[in-house]
Amino acid sequence: MSEDAAAVEESDPETDAAADEPTDDDSEAIEALPADELVDRIIDSDETLTEPATELRSRIEALENEVAEKNNEIDELTEKLSRARADFKNYKKRTKQQQEEMKARATEELVERLTDVRDNLVRALDQDDDADIRPGVESTLESFDRALEDENVAFISPAAGDEVDPERHEVMQRVDSDQPAGTIVDIYQEGYEMADKVLQPARVTVSTDE
Repeated sequence: MSEDAAAVEESDPETDAAADEPTDDDSEAIEALPADELVDRIIDSDETLTEPATELRSRIEALENEVAEKNNEIDELTEKLSRARADFKNYKKRTKQQQEEMKARATEELVERLTDVRDNLVRALDQDDDADIRPGVESTLESFDRALEDENVAFISPAAGDEVDPERHEVMQRVDSDQPAGTIVDIYQEGYEMADKVLQPARVTVSTDE
């Protein structure tokens, strides 16, 4: 027997079998194949797998179609979201502009009313020194009050004997009085509030605790 023949006879069957097994490179190549081609290779390798492989092909096609539909839905929703964001941004811009315009008009109207009040005061002061300007001043004050009321400004005018509200009343002085201790005796100066917000508290005198 020659040395070559002896080498063939002494070869390891397990080594030969391992040589026939697919390597990692082969596995990677199979994984890289398109699903449809991979199914064809399965059918070519074993005809008994034709039916399950065909079912697998159908399943893969159905899943691919479903993925395509979902991707289309995602694209549509993304486009709608982008449009909605743009519309909302434009809405905020328009709303801000409208608010600024309304504020400007409201300020303009208020100034116009206040200038009328000032004109009345100027006319009252232009009268002779010996003239009685009180009626004119009272009329001007009424006009001014109406202007404030038109702006929803309310007067804070507590009555004698009312409890002191720290948020709406500012105590200027404590005096002896027949009023219950700690209650308002008199108004030193009226206050103002607008939209439930105190612009200026009413200044009051309060009865002492004695």
